[in-house]
Amino acid sequence: MPVSASNPERAAGQACRRALEMGCYRGEFTSRLAGAFDDLTVIEGAAELVAAVRARVPERVRVVHARFEDWQPAPDEAFDAVFLMHTLEHLDDPVAVLRRIGDWLAPAGRLYLVVPNANAPSRQIAVKMGLIAHHAAVTEGEHRHGHRRTYAFDTLEHEVRCAGLRVVHRAGILFKPLANFQIDRALEAGIIDHAYLEGCYQLGMQYPDLCASLFLLCERRHDERA
Repeated sequence: MPVSASNPERAAGQACRRALEMGCYRGEFTSRLAGAFDDLTVIEGAAELVAAVRARVPERVRVVHARFEDWQPAPDEAFDAVFLMHTLEHLDDPVAVLRRIGDWLAPAGRLYLVVPNANAPSRQIAVKMGLIAHHAAVTEGEHRHGHRRTYAFDTLEHEVRCAGLRVVHRAGILFKPLANFQIDRALEAGIIDHAYLEGCYQLGMQYPDLCASLFLLCERRHDERA
């Protein structure tokens, strides 16, 4: 991660107290969230990942093995921050899950939503090369990893609005001129370094539509708040 990337403490704000992470993989980001929130719940559908994260985070972190579509917080439990990072593209019914998240947010709660970007330059180049049919196509590799769709800002914001949420901020994360494997090989060969990645991060703030990932900060619509 570029050295200037915001950490969860800054991203979430000190006023946030209770957080929910939906999908954790092996818990790298979970570990950071655990340092920012005293009350953190994690929902994960894969049993092996649940075990890996439980071994990595403090005991006070509640790690739940459940599907997003089935899990329900306690009646008096509302979240100041919900993190759904590189997970929405895996869901069969993303709008239904986003709608459930809206019900779980505290009145001033925020959803931190990140997805891969269909319009990343590396992807657009792949289309021109004939490797991908169109920008929003789900590639064979993505399908193997469980992707159901590929988002651009317009399609992502449409689903957010359909779920009864409002976008309060939009941004991109890391300008991406190369595919992941090309970046990895270039780093290994010393062709690029972390200063180059920092430059890509800074450029991404200037050109969010051309970033590797899209970021939306969302809240419940004002007319739907309790």
